[in-house]
Amino acid sequence: MSAILCIETATRVCSVAICKEGNVISKREISGEYSHAEKLTLFIREVSEETGIMLGQLDAVAVSRGPGSFTGLRIGVSTAKGLCYALDKPLISVGTLQSMAYGMAEICNSNSTGRKDILFCPMIDARRMEVYTALYDGENNEIIPPAAEIIAASSFSEYFKKHTLCFAGDGAEKCKELFAGQPRAVFLDTMLPSACHMASLADHAFNAGRFEDVASFEPYYLKDFVAGKPKVKGLK
Repeated sequence: MSAILCIETATRVCSVAICKEGNVISKREISGEYSHAEKLTLFIREVSEETGIMLGQLDAVAVSRGPGSFTGLRIGVSTAKGLCYALDKPLISVGTLQSMAYGMAEICNSNSTGRKDILFCPMIDARRMEVYTALYDGENNEIIPPAAEIIAASSFSEYFKKHTLCFAGDGAEKCKELFAGQPRAVFLDTMLPSACHMASLADHAFNAGRFEDVASFEPYYLKDFVAGKPKVKGLK
């Protein structure tokens, strides 16, 4: 049975889980202010101790590859790569938006609201009216690939004609007022990225042998990093 450590740090959520055969057996997560550097290694140690699975007994390490926060992604990926290098374990990457859509579909199915006409639209806040988003069907097939989009009232108009669109993530709040009159817009307000949503996708990747090169792998930032102007007096 494969044991995989899943790491999700692409947003304000810092989340860690250990899964066996795609099933979560232990998790730790916190949402709010960024505390990834402080909490991530602590959470990894706690799930390892809780399950009795030492890090050297893991079969692989999976990390959420983005898009998302530049800092959060760097912390998660560097930690995952460090573990893989030190333990000689394979590295798996899971798309952040894809795993969010997988979790959204699970929530809808568990609530008996799953319908074939629903498309899942995870959104990560990219500041102002821009979000990182993509569109997936109920089987986690990609309908629209990940992109940085400025949301308007006309967004997704073609898909609303035939589908109910389910929105979630910290970027979805931007759509509520825009889609207030759209009866086919549904929002999952409490759903956020989680290492738990990565479990099944990471297990499938492990069984298929889809591993990343530990030395060269980089997060999927989607947009180029733009450094802000320094605020220290005397610097320009």
